[in-house]
Amino acid sequence: MEQFLEFVVRQLTDCSEESKVASSLRSATEHGYILNLPASEVGKVIGKQGHTIRAIRSLLAAASRRGATATLEIIERPEP
Repeated sequence: MEQFLEFVVRQLTDCSEESKVASSLRSATEHGYILNLPASEVGKVIGKQGHTIRAIRSLLAAASRRGATATLEIIERPEP
């Protein structure tokens, strides 16, 4: 799943090497993913009115095992 997220983010952003995806197992049925992006790239991943991030989250939910949930959080890093 991390590789999928990294692939999608690379396609959407200009600074793909600065984008980082981390995962955490919150419980047996909940996986959490954290997307760490530079401030200038966050809008590209969220999209107009949040359509892009909603689509990514929907794909995560569909790819999760039956009964499991997946969450995706975006952390905005300040520009150097």
